[in-house]
Amino acid sequence: MLVKKDSIVESVIEKYKERSRVGQETYGTTLDRDDWGKLQWLDELQQELMDACLYLEKLKTLLK
Repeated sequence: MLVKKDSIVESVIEKYKERSRVGQETYGTTLDRDDWGKLQWLDELQQELMDACLYLEKLKTLLK
């Protein structure tokens, strides 16, 4: 039985909602779009992960 909400989970959910709102304003669509094929989705994911690696490298240099 779930009694108490997890504040961390709730925070992440709110961030996802805000990201979705901004994405819809910026791109005029949602992830429900059907104009992309599987390779386009994979390319987008790859680009996002590459950005994440760059952010990690930047943070590592700041911590040194």
